[in-house]
Amino acid sequence: MSITLENIAVDCANAKALATFWAAVLSSEVEAEANEFFATIKATAGPTLMFLQVPEPRTGKNRLHLDLATADWSAEVDRLVDLGAKRLDEHTEYGTHWITLADPEGNVFDLAEHH
Repeated sequence: MSITLENIAVDCANAKALATFWAAVLSSEVEAEANEFFATIKATAGPTLMFLQVPEPRTGKNRLHLDLATADWSAEVDRLVDLGAKRLDEHTEYGTHWITLADPEGNVFDLAEHH
């Protein structure tokens, strides 16, 4: 028997709004049945991102985050900020250069520079 990773679930205040941000980040689409309570992003490969409305606000730093990478780093950082991401910090460690950002609901994620 084997296990596959089907979904990455994200608790949020507005599922459709946050899914719309992430669909734009990943150049994907939000599934048609999306609403403020439940939304998914069409996955071309890998697990589906699933957004679920929860009543409690996020407190503290999220314990799981997405690590993204791109060859066009500075242009993509600008694009993500234009979409609503907030710049938090920038690092160069372990031979990798990346920026830590937050999505519109404050969930932290990283964008690394591919050479």
